[in-house]
Amino acid sequence: MKIVDEMIKETFFITHGNPILTVEDTHSLRPFFENWSKNVFSKKPKAILIISGHWETHYPAVNAVVVNDTIHDYDDYPAAMYQMKYPAPGAPKLAKRVEELLKKSGYETVEIDQERGLDHGAWVPLMYMYPEADIPVCQLSVQSHLDGTYHYNLGRALAPLKEEGVLVIGSGSATHPLDETPHFYGDMANNVVSNICDRYEEVIEYESKAPNWELAHPYPEHFYPLHVVLGAAGENWKAELLHTSWDHGTLSHGAYKFTSI
Repeated sequence: MKIVDEMIKETFFITHGNPILTVEDTHSLRPFFENWSKNVFSKKPKAILIISGHWETHYPAVNAVVVNDTIHDYDDYPAAMYQMKYPAPGAPKLAKRVEELLKKSGYETVEIDQERGLDHGAWVPLMYMYPEADIPVCQLSVQSHLDGTYHYNLGRALAPLKEEGVLVIGSGSATHPLDETPHFYGDMANNVVSNICDRYEEVIEYESKAPNWELAHPYPEHFYPLHVVLGAAGENWKAELLHTSWDHGTLSHGAYKFTSI
């Protein structure tokens, strides 16, 4: 794959799933991630901005490091999982660009973290999507004490990155439940995939418009990466469901593509 200069039209939301997929060859998400460059997105971006539900901060924060450390932010998993590394180069220039765009849009405080690496919401899927680990990666945090509209507007501020060859990926979970939640997921899939931007507010304002959302996302940090990539998709976009599978009948592995039109 060659590095390309032309604009990237797509943004993506992926469910990163349980990190156990790194040692379970039959996990339903593995083929989706492993065939990413073949079946989903064949271009090689200049850099990747990934928004993970596993980094929560009070203000927007981006990491700016030379090489990303691999954060093993999980407990009581097989020993082999703590030896895994994904040493993707960092993207300090992209971090600075994110800061610039956000401040231009009115975000007065943007934190630059010069030590943090990639949590499992970022490195686990990327390890299979881009196994060469040769694309600079910058991670952006979520502000889980704020709402979906805030995160959508955060994404809108970052939309120009696509014109600069940056691939914007939201990594969370279509559902991240404590109990059964297929009703909510069905509503979300219908609202996102079956509609263009004229009804995007049904996802953005999910607290008032989506039934059973508290069962699907009792804590919203895994849902907000979707809002960011919706915003980054721009004013007009079309949505496509790329993958769906389930873990124990409650954790939905939904993945979506949003293409500017």
